[in-house]
Amino acid sequence: MNPLTGLGPFFAVDTHSAAEPAQPWRPFAEVLDDGPVLRERIAQNRAVLGGDFVEPRVAASIAHLGLAARIISPALGLAVGAGAVPDYSTAWWQPKLGGAFPLSLGESEPVESDVVSAFAARVLRGPLARLDEAMAQFSLARNVRRGNVASALNGAVTVLRSERPEWTDRVSGIVAALEELPELAGTATRENGRFRRRSCCLFYRATPDRDGPKCGDCVLA
Repeated sequence: MNPLTGLGPFFAVDTHSAAEPAQPWRPFAEVLDDGPVLRERIAQNRAVLGGDFVEPRVAASIAHLGLAARIISPALGLAVGAGAVPDYSTAWWQPKLGGAFPLSLGESEPVESDVVSAFAARVLRGPLARLDEAMAQFSLARNVRRGNVASALNGAVTVLRSERPEWTDRVSGIVAALEELPELAGTATRENGRFRRRSCCLFYRATPDRDGPKCGDCVLA
């Protein structure tokens, strides 16, 4: 059984062989670097959020959070459920707005070494590191970018604990180890099981008065 089945759209992936998928699939790498595809996506997010009154960095943060969640969710699901970590260097996507965009990954085999180390190398220091560097070009502070990754990880954890309660111990063990890595250390707190990030994703600023609602895990809440 596919360990990602039934976990929702941010976990759902297609699988492709070594051959390139046919259109409308496009190389996922094109959205991980500062370039026309990423800039177009951020501009589209800004338009959906409200247009000119929305600061570019706010639109960039929302786009970053969504991309991070789409990368982390299936990776964590596979790590916990199958002991495997996908290789995003061969991933494909379809650039759609609204919810989780279609994503296709190559076959993911169980890793022979520590799954946390593999996750760090293939996810945190792979596509997420490239995306982090790109997002820095939009005046998005490093603590916000790191917090977005932490929020994306916690969102995936929440789904796995709800939909796969039998995985709870494995989820907790892997995530605890990930949160000690330099990429995530100090980004959030967990008190009595409640996650709260140490930064804000800036979504509350996506209103004309820049005083909209706060997310449940926000440091400002």
